[in-house]
Amino acid sequence: MLKIQNINFSVDENGKKKEILKNISLDFEGDKIYVITGENGSGKSTLLKIIMGILKADDGKVSLDGKDISSHSIDERAREGLCYAFQKPVTFKGLKVGQLLDIASGEKNNVGKACEYLSMVGLCAKDYLLRPLDDSLSGGELKRIEIAMVLAKGGKVNIFDEPEAGIDIWSFEKLSQIFTSLKGTTIIVSHQRKILEIADKAILMAKGKVEMVGSFEEVQPYLDQKRCQKLKGGENE
Repeated sequence: MLKIQNINFSVDENGKKKEILKNISLDFEGDKIYVITGENGSGKSTLLKIIMGILKADDGKVSLDGKDISSHSIDERAREGLCYAFQKPVTFKGLKVGQLLDIASGEKNNVGKACEYLSMVGLCAKDYLLRPLDDSLSGGELKRIEIAMVLAKGGKVNIFDEPEAGIDIWSFEKLSQIFTSLKGTTIIVSHQRKILEIADKAILMAKGKVEMVGSFEEVQPYLDQKRCQKLKGGENE
């Protein structure tokens, strides 16, 4: 189980303290899918980065299977079993797609295994295994390769920041199938209904706080209400 307790995070903005996350506490159980949603600026991506260790919380605790990993580096958290897919995938000069999959899985993959990972995200191994991870790849291709990397790693906790970005020509049904096939805990930031519908728990965030946790059916009316308030020029605009 991944557990976060009393997480606070702030930044300095023109000499003033701006609170981004306010006393966030959540439990993420194994073999369940959690989808975090909410308006832009509500703190969703920031929360993921704190879980992974990319950002350091002002205070609070992150623990995995009862072990406090709050002081652990990104590398240490990765070795503990956390795997992170960025909203905008990074490129690696000099590294090829096949080599990335080998690094992720911790072993040399045969062509069949690499083909399995890539075909799950709609790519042909023959065309991509020797492709360099550079700007010659489109954003959508990089996103799919990054998801294949997560599949190869098989982490305890799989974290995705808006995985649908850049893959609009790829079916959400296929993306949903990948998420439901993953072992361990899956945490996704998304605004997409198709992804929210597969969540065991949907987490609604607003203004740096957790506003509600429940099934998609339970959270949906609150999402619709916020959309209406925005259209009417309400306080959430």
